[in-house]
Amino acid sequence: MVMMCEDRAMHRVSVLVRDGCLPMELGIVHRIFGQARSAAGERLYEVRTCTTSPGEVRTDTDFAIRVDHGPEILAEADTVIVPASDLDYVPGSLQEEVRTALAGIRQGARIASVCTGSFVLAEVGLLDGRRATTHWRSCDRFRAQYPAVHVDPDVLYTDDRGVLTSAGVAAGIDLCLHMVRSDFGSAVANEVARGTVVPPHRDGGQAQYVRRPLPEPAVSSTGRARTWALENLHRPVSLRELAARESTSTRTFTRRFREEMGTSPGQWLARQRIERACALLEETDLPVDDVAERAGFGTAGSLRLHLQAERGVSPTTYRRTFRTTPTT
Repeated sequence: MVMMCEDRAMHRVSVLVRDGCLPMELGIVHRIFGQARSAAGERLYEVRTCTTSPGEVRTDTDFAIRVDHGPEILAEADTVIVPASDLDYVPGSLQEEVRTALAGIRQGARIASVCTGSFVLAEVGLLDGRRATTHWRSCDRFRAQYPAVHVDPDVLYTDDRGVLTSAGVAAGIDLCLHMVRSDFGSAVANEVARGTVVPPHRDGGQAQYVRRPLPEPAVSSTGRARTWALENLHRPVSLRELAARESTSTRTFTRRFREEMGTSPGQWLARQRIERACALLEETDLPVDDVAERAGFGTAGSLRLHLQAERGVSPTTYRRTFRTTPTT
């Protein structure tokens, strides 16, 4: 769902770290949001880290980190993020000070967790009645501890009415890019992804556990077919054509594609069409009919239906919110 940023003021992100925090997850948040810039080069986010007792905080490694801010900054945040801690694996370990800190989050703020940080959100009731995920190894325990939460073990991240959760560490990157994209559009998120040297978009519904992420040497990949598809998004692309690019059957191609990409060819192709359409809406003055044709949707009506389902807005609204070039 697209978050409308009317005044484009700097978005305030507060990260709540706890005893036993995972430094990599904390670094992901600062890296992704810290790189986001407007077309004029202005920072779009202010990111600050806090803890319940400022000072030295233990990590799950052989070094500690120093945190100077206390939980009072949570009340000022537009987005609050809770990374994981090694304490998440110990039932009943949530400190009362953390409960109190989370109670101070202002109404309407967006709240997100990375990896097993979702246990904290569930423990304080923020996920009751909502769809959520966590690291696949912890999903069974999560479901048993919090039956009021709709646990989806097969996705990278979830976004349910302003409360977001992600799977393992790398999925935290996808989650943060999703929030940047929702706040400031695909062009900004893609630039952040390029700076971080990660894929610009992995859909939240993609499987979080790809059993064979790299093909065996004796098995050809689907890379040639994907490259060809991206060069031909303006026209219908069939599964048979994709398979032919790899000289294999459609059944074998579909299996290999899912093993490598964690999603089906059709779902991947739909995602690429949406990304192409969003880029054209942001960066060009092309009429919506032309955008739909170049992205492979055929008609403006088809584009409208797909964009509404994916981003929650019409093409015209998306362009007005996120365009990066002035209208002539």
